[in-house]
Amino acid sequence: MRWHWLLIAGVLASPLALGQTAAEGSANTSWSSTTQQSDAQGATNPTRTKTTHSEINGRIVDRTSIERLGPDGQYVPYSEIERESVKVNETTTRTVERTFGRGADGQRILVQERQAESRELTGGAKKSVVTTSNPDADGQLQVVQREETNSNQSGLGVQRTSTTIYSQDGSGSLAPTVHIEMQSRQTDKTTTEYKKSTSLADGAGNWTLSEIREGTTRADAGGVESKEERVLKPGLDGKLELVERTVSKGTKSADGSDRETTETYSKDVPGVVGNNGLSLVRRDSKVAFKNSAGKQTTTRTVEGANPGNPESGLRVTQQAIDIVRPGANGVAQTQSTINAPDVNGDNHTVWVDTGKMDNVPTVTVDTSNKKSETKKQK
Repeated sequence: MRWHWLLIAGVLASPLALGQTAAEGSANTSWSSTTQQSDAQGATNPTRTKTTHSEINGRIVDRTSIERLGPDGQYVPYSEIERESVKVNETTTRTVERTFGRGADGQRILVQERQAESRELTGGAKKSVVTTSNPDADGQLQVVQREETNSNQSGLGVQRTSTTIYSQDGSGSLAPTVHIEMQSRQTDKTTTEYKKSTSLADGAGNWTLSEIREGTTRADAGGVESKEERVLKPGLDGKLELVERTVSKGTKSADGSDRETTETYSKDVPGVVGNNGLSLVRRDSKVAFKNSAGKQTTTRTVEGANPGNPESGLRVTQQAIDIVRPGANGVAQTQSTINAPDVNGDNHTVWVDTGKMDNVPTVTVDTSNKKSETKKQK
């Protein structure tokens, strides 16, 4: 049931984002969604996902439950996620997220708890702390990871963010394991430059540089957005070398469609050993269109290098098509399919996701990793 844990991992990845939503929102809003997932061949046990969302004066409560088909043909609970974000005061937002699984007898079991607290300080500075706790053998929660982030900005358009991640060591205590420094600078009205450095602890109290990501983002008045990023890592001699480069471009067409393309160039080419230069290894494309009747269609295409014939160029490895049709009384019908080529190169549908959403102005169903997510338009 790998799909379920992909879904859970995606939700758990951004607790602070949930906290910021609570801090920004003040309207009374609620919606619900139900989706059903299965592969086209029926080899995977069908699952059903139910999500409810309520927001009252800055307090946001989200509940997501995943059910799978039982031996008697009825859906039974499989896992649940509960999230609550509250605005403690004008500067502080707190989010608690709990993930539950099911035991052999169907009882609900706490799998993980994450707590996030974000505070806005004077001068535009921010501080956040995220703790992750897992139950021990006795069912008592033990903190296994803590993430501390501090950010500040200057009047020169420079923003600096420092993040340190603490993880359990062999003795059960928390020790710093990852340190991330990021700086962004707005050079003009349309351009921002950034640099992100990641270092790993060596176990002896020192930090070892693991990776540097640096790039530029631009957004011109014509609606064209672009981004270029370089990834550098230490080589065998300890010197930094360029290992990856991505180029992204997004445009809004006159017909109302949004188009995005990202090309990735890498030293790591499938099927090639000892490649010294950068080669195009992946292309991600997305086209989103909404017609006059409100029907939204989003097509995502992934192209990758052929390991068996790297010189043949890119080939389509996956295509996801998401369709949202508005209905009566604010109920939207959704359909998402994933297509992939077989060994002969023929395209086949391998995954199907259908569902409905109540009172959701805008819905995005992302199936690129076999997960479904609903987002309310701000």
